[in-house]
Amino acid sequence: MTQKEFSILAPDIPLQPGIYKYYGAANEILYVGKAKSLRKRVSSYFSKTYTNYKTHELVQRIHKIEFTIVNNEHDAFLLENSLIKQFQPPFNINLKDDKTYPFVVIKKEPFSRVFLTRNRINDESQYLGPFTSVVRVRELLDFIKQNIPLRTCKLNLTQNNIEKKKFKVCLEYHLGNCKGPCENHQSLVDYNEGLQQIKNILKGNLSPVIQHLKVEMQLYVDQLEFEKAEHIKAKLENLQEYKFKSTIVSERLNTLDVFSIMEEGDTAYVNYLAVNNGTIVQTKTIILKKKLDESPAEVLSFAIAQLRETFNSDAKEIVVPIAIEYPENDIVITIPKAGDKKKLLELSEKNVNYFREELKKKGMLLLEDKTDSQINDVLVQLQQDLQLQQLPAHIECFDNSNFQGSYPVSAMVCFRNGQPSKKDYRRYNVKTVEGINDFATMKEVVFRRYRRLTEENEPLPQLVIIDGGKGQLSAAMESIKELNLMGKMTVVGLAKNEEEIFFPGDKESIKLSWDSESLKLIRRIRDEVHRFGISFHRNKRSKGSLANELEQIKGIGKGTADSLLKKFKSVKNIREKTMEELAAEIGTARATIVVRYFHPEASA
Repeated sequence: MTQKEFSILAPDIPLQPGIYKYYGAANEILYVGKAKSLRKRVSSYFSKTYTNYKTHELVQRIHKIEFTIVNNEHDAFLLENSLIKQFQPPFNINLKDDKTYPFVVIKKEPFSRVFLTRNRINDESQYLGPFTSVVRVRELLDFIKQNIPLRTCKLNLTQNNIEKKKFKVCLEYHLGNCKGPCENHQSLVDYNEGLQQIKNILKGNLSPVIQHLKVEMQLYVDQLEFEKAEHIKAKLENLQEYKFKSTIVSERLNTLDVFSIMEEGDTAYVNYLAVNNGTIVQTKTIILKKKLDESPAEVLSFAIAQLRETFNSDAKEIVVPIAIEYPENDIVITIPKAGDKKKLLELSEKNVNYFREELKKKGMLLLEDKTDSQINDVLVQLQQDLQLQQLPAHIECFDNSNFQGSYPVSAMVCFRNGQPSKKDYRRYNVKTVEGINDFATMKEVVFRRYRRLTEENEPLPQLVIIDGGKGQLSAAMESIKELNLMGKMTVVGLAKNEEEIFFPGDKESIKLSWDSESLKLIRRIRDEVHRFGISFHRNKRSKGSLANELEQIKGIGKGTADSLLKKFKSVKNIREKTMEELAAEIGTARATIVVRYFHPEASA
């Protein structure tokens, strides 16, 4: 769009706050931005001579501009972050984090069960989290199990079933891990008191739990039930020890979020510490790629919004190292100079620096600087570690990718003699699988790849890596068997988190030394297939998703989609709303369509 063309459009752009979207020649979204005044902000792009090449390139590519008016700057801020996260426009800051995080769910049922899950569904259960570390949450749940007896069975413990004496207590009751509500040994009121204690522990709020146990212990002492009092005392000591290990700053601190930033060229690293009563309950470091020479304050503000949304933070104070614009209601921005908050900020800075140093170490895993002889030595070590019959000069690796249950794709990368052979990389649109099914998807793409190599009489790889573990490996092996390729190449599965290697049919995994050259090569191949797959996936999403996912729903038009986004800020939030909440905004008929789209199982 030229300056002359823009001058014709400019009077039609409102002066109100809102967000603007720049589109390219192929109707692809290039950039999303927010503004206090849309006309002033958009006009600034066409009235400046930019020294930054990327900004100049953006302006040259703009063919269409769309905007959405909102009530205030705060709403513009939230909507901008939601759209950037959803569409990943090429000229916006890129958040390089595609992980899913676990929740602890308190199930909506009589005598609620408490367990770990990655699938958050709209079933009226209470979801606490998400949490950044599965290991940490499992430790916490084990700690809770030792101190707060809860049921783990799946019995339908309605009052009617209990009164009819349909159930018998199990071993967990006799071990002291459950108080036996199935036989009416525990009331619902008493059980719910335990649930409240669990909520407090998971939120890092241990003081009410400790106080409750002290009252309970004193009650047993007054009744001369000293054995029970001693049992409660042991629980108190466990909690006090846990609290001592967790608390690193003054308990006088309220709930707050701490962020630090470190930049290196076009890459920024942001660390997040969630603090509750002096206890760090969450910690996470993310990588962001700058696209238009954004300032540290702009990058940090964007990262804070994304992290607070991801981890459902309701902290009213944010501790940061630099001044930022953060137009969220009732939020206090603090730049500490001394004291406990300064110590927390320094700890966050230590974490972000450590994260960067670890990435540098991983960067040293690359093989470009090695001689042919050194690369051959790495392949020989890999052959020995995996006990391969042949030197793995030709390695291929597969990975699946999808976005919130949409746009499933797969990717394959090829390494020859320890180096990426990009001409042999392949991308796969899933053809035969309906919905999201990683196992079936892996089976399909492996079948398509090696059927083609077989038909074209192309050489097979010596080693095939299936990224995803035992389930995906078993699915891949079904295709290998169908193609009669058993024994003609070695196929292994790579667990996503633990870097364990599985062979088909083996119960035990192989764990290579973390600093071994062979594991470094495997890591590099895995990282490359992730990069290649995610880039393909984003391209696929951007082509059709710029109208946003809501507009892909049959019966939902642009006006309805815009109305929902304006009200609820993101597709993620809309997905979690009830029928009543959606109907209040768009009417019952269209709300029914949206609910059926996101939750087909509910209408089955």
